[in-house]
Amino acid sequence: MNCYIISLGCAKNLVDSENIVGLLKSGGVNFVNRPSSADLIIVNTCGFIESAKKEAIDTIFEMIEYKEKNGCKVFVCGCLAQRYLDELKQQIPEIDCYIPIDDYGQMAQIFNEQLGLDIRKEYGKNTRIISNNPWMAYLKIGDGCDNRCAYCAIPLIRGRFRSFPLADLVAQAKDLAAHGVKELVLIAQDTTCYGRDFEGHQMLLAPLLKQLNAIEQLHWIRVLYLYPDEIELDLLDEMTKLDKVIPYFDIPLQHANNRLLKLMNRRGTQEDYYQLIHEIRSRFLNAILRTTMIVGFPSETQDEFEELLRFVEDIGWDHLGAFTYSDEEDTAACSMDGKLSQDVMDQRLDQLMSLQYRIFTEKYEQLIGQTLEVIVEKRDAITKLYYGRSVYNAPDGVDGEVIFSSTTDLAFGSFVPVRIKRLKGYDMLGEYVNS
Repeated sequence: MNCYIISLGCAKNLVDSENIVGLLKSGGVNFVNRPSSADLIIVNTCGFIESAKKEAIDTIFEMIEYKEKNGCKVFVCGCLAQRYLDELKQQIPEIDCYIPIDDYGQMAQIFNEQLGLDIRKEYGKNTRIISNNPWMAYLKIGDGCDNRCAYCAIPLIRGRFRSFPLADLVAQAKDLAAHGVKELVLIAQDTTCYGRDFEGHQMLLAPLLKQLNAIEQLHWIRVLYLYPDEIELDLLDEMTKLDKVIPYFDIPLQHANNRLLKLMNRRGTQEDYYQLIHEIRSRFLNAILRTTMIVGFPSETQDEFEELLRFVEDIGWDHLGAFTYSDEEDTAACSMDGKLSQDVMDQRLDQLMSLQYRIFTEKYEQLIGQTLEVIVEKRDAITKLYYGRSVYNAPDGVDGEVIFSSTTDLAFGSFVPVRIKRLKGYDMLGEYVNS
């Protein structure tokens, strides 16, 4: 049996897809690169925001066309299947099987019954197969979320936060490293609260990082999705001692105005955020700071938006992503008054991102002439230029890349010195330094 899988949405969803691939491969299923060659198509959906839901629905209908042409089966899983299972079954009956997240524990049994397979492994238990570059892997340390932000549907979809056992994570990381992974990226909806749901209710991210840092084959360890008010000073102090843990702080703040933060049900204030950034920068000389902001949250005034702009400029973020507010059904914000027009929100988004581009350019022009360590990831067949990432660039496509020339053939997955020569958009351009 040939299978084609489409993984939509975030890196956390990608990890789920990699577990699905490994599970099916253990049952003898072969994976192909074209849906036209597949006996089975799996769409792992995202249902986080309206645009993601539209993409998922469009993809599902596109795959149904292959079913009608070739007679293959189409399965749908992921967040959309979890959130809208009954509606999907009623409105898109052409799908052969829906697998909501709650049923992932029975996934092997579902595949066996639906496909006539004999899978004897359990989903998530030593089944994962890395789908992208073999030198980088995400380590998903928990699922769900307890934060209940007013605009967010994740707790409604994925449930309460559940930390995965520390010993299992370390074992998984060792296995990944043994198979060539050199950069490990920790993810969860809220990585900072890792361990809080265990007996004793302790934050265990620092102990986890310490054990991961001891894995010899790993070169970089990066942590994403740090919730601001849970970044404890003990965690920062521990990170200063761990040579493989990159001082890369991805802290989605969503806004800087205290009234809106409270309305969003975000813990912490603008004053807390300034203090947090001070604590980070006092410990890490070259701290890399990334955040995410929402513009146009219900009742956001022009003055409050301008306060956000001043805050962004004051901090000087290395990287900043932003999106306009959109209603998510069943969330607290959906029923709030004071909705802004899309035109106003779009104008504010453009203004924020223009500011961020200026901040980025001013900060990163200081790297011109410096030599950075870069992991080599691909080479353009026509231009012969290499593409890679430095510590400043997470692998999720948000932070840009390092594009560089070399007269020497370089191995993918190797770490090489690159002298930065100029900027191009959010990318850094340079040349390999042959030592």
